[in-house]
Amino acid sequence: MPERTRAGNGRLCARPKRGRFLVCWTAFSAICTPGWAQALTDDSRNALGGLRSYDIATLAVVLGLLVFAIMASVALLRVRRHAARIDHVAREETAQLRSEVERLHAMVLAEPQVILAWPADDDGGPEITGDSTLISPGITGQRILHFAEWLPPRLAALMEQALQDLRGQGRGFTETLTILTGRLIEAEGKIIGGRAVLRLRDVGGVRRDLADLKTRYDHLLGTAEMLRHLIDALPAPVWARDDTGLLTFVNSAYVRAVEAADATEAVENGIELFDRPARGEVAKARAAGSPYRGRLPAIAAGARRVFDAVDVPSAYGSAGMAVDATEIESMRAELGRMIEAHRRILDQLPTGVAVFDARQRLTFYNAAYRALFELKASLLDQHPTDSVLLDQLRATRQVPEERDFREWKAALHTAYRAVEAKEQTWHLPDGRTLRVVTMPNPEGGVTYLFHDVTERLEMTRRFDALIKVQSETLDHLAEAVAVFGSDGRIRLHNPAFARMWKLTPETLNQRPHIEAVTAWCQALHDDGKVWRALRGAVTAIEDRAPIVERIERKDGMLIDCTTMPLPDGATLVTFQDVTDTVQYERALRERNEALEAADQIKVEFVHHVSYELRSPLTNIIGFAHFLSDPSFGPLTEKQHEYLGYITASTNALLALINNILDLATIDAGAMTLNLGEVDIRDAMNAAAEGIQDRLVKGDLRLDIRAAPGIGSFTADERRIRQVLFNLLSNAVGFSPAHETVTLSAERRPDAVIFKVIDHGPGIPQEARDKVFEWFETDPRGSEHRGSGLGLSLVRSFVELHGGAVTIDSEAGQGTTVTCVFPLRQAAKQSAA
Repeated sequence: MPERTRAGNGRLCARPKRGRFLVCWTAFSAICTPGWAQALTDDSRNALGGLRSYDIATLAVVLGLLVFAIMASVALLRVRRHAARIDHVAREETAQLRSEVERLHAMVLAEPQVILAWPADDDGGPEITGDSTLISPGITGQRILHFAEWLPPRLAALMEQALQDLRGQGRGFTETLTILTGRLIEAEGKIIGGRAVLRLRDVGGVRRDLADLKTRYDHLLGTAEMLRHLIDALPAPVWARDDTGLLTFVNSAYVRAVEAADATEAVENGIELFDRPARGEVAKARAAGSPYRGRLPAIAAGARRVFDAVDVPSAYGSAGMAVDATEIESMRAELGRMIEAHRRILDQLPTGVAVFDARQRLTFYNAAYRALFELKASLLDQHPTDSVLLDQLRATRQVPEERDFREWKAALHTAYRAVEAKEQTWHLPDGRTLRVVTMPNPEGGVTYLFHDVTERLEMTRRFDALIKVQSETLDHLAEAVAVFGSDGRIRLHNPAFARMWKLTPETLNQRPHIEAVTAWCQALHDDGKVWRALRGAVTAIEDRAPIVERIERKDGMLIDCTTMPLPDGATLVTFQDVTDTVQYERALRERNEALEAADQIKVEFVHHVSYELRSPLTNIIGFAHFLSDPSFGPLTEKQHEYLGYITASTNALLALINNILDLATIDAGAMTLNLGEVDIRDAMNAAAEGIQDRLVKGDLRLDIRAAPGIGSFTADERRIRQVLFNLLSNAVGFSPAHETVTLSAERRPDAVIFKVIDHGPGIPQEARDKVFEWFETDPRGSEHRGSGLGLSLVRSFVELHGGAVTIDSEAGQGTTVTCVFPLRQAAKQSAA
């Protein structure tokens, strides 16, 4: 093939190889040399057999010419073939160059730019290529070189100098110019192929595109960073792996779950969240190129948890996330338990409940529903349809008897398409009345509520009847009754109210307010304080305390007004005419005051007389004592006898006066106890010594019973002896001869108990309450004649010690008197 060389214009041309022609010429010259001819002559002389040398030389020349002609023809043919091939190659390359020029020209025109080229040896105008309206539609052609028209003065001068340096000195430049319209133009000048070329290119759009790309890139970076922070903040563990299955990223939740120091440690050490079998399942799905979704167990933060894991493979590895489903499982179990608890609660309700799904099949029923309609559990557990159950109930006559049952059932089933609950009343043939509520379920279906209201309706009927009875009762009451509602208006009244306050029934039937009612009533009683209190009691909201007022009308009638708050916020007001009652009360009070005054006079008289009698009695006792003394002279036997009578009588009279004074002191509240430690055994013995002569005289025996270590208690020793002495004296006085009187003492943790038991005639039931009154005495067939003050003193002294006295006696069975003195309760030192 011919060689290809580049001409001065840059095109490729072909030239033949001259070496082959030179070879042919050399060969021809060698043949024509004498040496060759000599060699040929020597070699073929024998064969030619006598040819002459001249002829041989001629033959050699002819043969040489012939060879030369042949070889020249061959060379010429090859040169022509080669020239044709070079012409074909040149045409192809010319077409390629023309296509390349067109492509480059299209590229030049595709951009918003204009190119101005000046030949090196031409001072004329430039050749303009590109968008000549780049600067402005009004600045085209040669006007582009008028820089002052579209550039600020400084930049225009700069461009003129730069263009001059480019054409004169071949100095290139590149400038970015802001033209007067605000656009950015890039001006680039350089020498190309001996020509000065100026390119003006609009770079505003490119920069905007670069700015947009940078903004989008920054936005993508920010979004990626934000997503990274979001993933890191997720409470669920998230991880990423490379194509070899090694961890490349984990979030904070993953770090906490595996208890690593940070994400770097978890990734570098390959700390896994799930165990090997779980990771094997995930790896199988990853190898198959499909996402993995499943529930896997794991130990997270030291606790066994259950996770819903998702792992998605990609060309660069895989990414996954694990959501803690432990609480969901717990909540699901809790929800199941709650539903079961609700079912158990519904089973305890008296209201029948039946739930049907969107296909009208029974999904739940409670015990009340089954019992209400006497349905078998085997039928209900088969989840029958609503229509089947209604047919079953119709067969057993437990639905209302309708003329067109099919139409009634279709109307009932409209509840499946309703959006609100509906209520119906079923009157069953057996006399029952059911309140039926149909409630649409959010997920489809209907819930039926069956409530047996037969008893409620019966109670309502009875209540209405009771209200009528109450109304009749109120109408016939003598008391005036009015009921005011929470709004202060009268709701109910009886005729007595209208008669008492002289109001007409027509006026009261208009339900007047309490203000108007009290204004009308003030005509008969103008005490504003009473009516204000009544209005406050009726209209009060919080402090609705009842009030009781007495009204004295101008006509002299006395009325007791009483209010009673009712539970519903109403107020019951009653007016009772107590004129006669008050008059009787006044009379009784005056009589009682008179009796109390008389009793006070009696007490004062007894007190006064007792004090007045005590002084002369003391003188008599003293003089009788002097007379019995032998130093004042001897006395006859008769005188001694009379002196003994005097002494005994005066001692009895002194004891009576002392008892009266003690009782008067107690009634006056001036009695004071002298408390101290009292030996129980000694007190009993001292009281027994005071009645020894009476025991001998009556042929009686005294039995004292007390534990050896009974000890002592806090009391007034003198009053304790006086109490025991009076009890023993009373028991001895009523005991028949040859009987035994028992005095016992018992110590308990909280009290000391004294008992005196006799076997006398006893005390009847009707006389027990009187034995403790002053001067109350009843010999009951015995010779005992007392003053009637002994038991009164006993009760007074025991009660002053904080104790109590009881009597257990039956007629003919004897008497037991029990005195209880408390140990832990402080004894009263003063009767006051």
